Amino acid sequence: MKRRQFLTASIASTALGTAVTNSLAGQPTTPPPTGFIVKAGEARFGQHTPFKGINPNDLKLSAKDTNGALAMFEYTGNEKTGPSLHVHLDQDETFYVIEGTYRFQVGTETLLARPGDTIFGPRNVPHTWIQLSDTGKLVYSVQPAGKLEAFFTLMSQMTSPPTAQESETIHRAHGMKVLGPPLSLK
Repeated sequence: MKRRQFLTASIASTALGTAVTNSLAGQPTTPPPTGFIVKAGEARFGQHTPFKGINPNDLKLSAKDTNGALAMFEYTGNEKTGPSLHVHLDQDETFYVIEGTYRFQVGTETLLARPGDTIFGPRNVPHTWIQLSDTGKLVYSVQPAGKLEAFFTLMSQMTSPPTAQESETIHRAHGMKVLGPPLSLK
């Protein structure tokens, strides 16, 4: 009898701990009851989070929709730029090129990516990319969702670029680490 009570209590406390953790992370304990559509040019909850204040980087599928399992974004590049060399400590990241040409660095590999190409960046493997064409579009996802949505929301609300120290602090708080500068066009 005591074993059964122990097991029941253990299962209940694990479930409660998960619910509390998800609640604290801003994630529901259950996904939405029905499907939905996010129209072209729209963001999942109507909040756009432009990359570097210019390039649309819209949330299409939220951690709130997947119980924290996945988040998906659409990036539209209007300039030849990309993120700093960084690593996700707890997430795998997958990119799918819709239009344009990109140079990716994943670990020590340099990859040229064109429409239809998929690039996988495992967690704890340094990666970055730069858009080589005048315009481009990527769909990318992180699994599990982690805190990337919150990261983009915070970065898009900043009125000026963060200092190197601020950037490092913000990245760390969102499960990432900056390892170096962005790629250059040369």
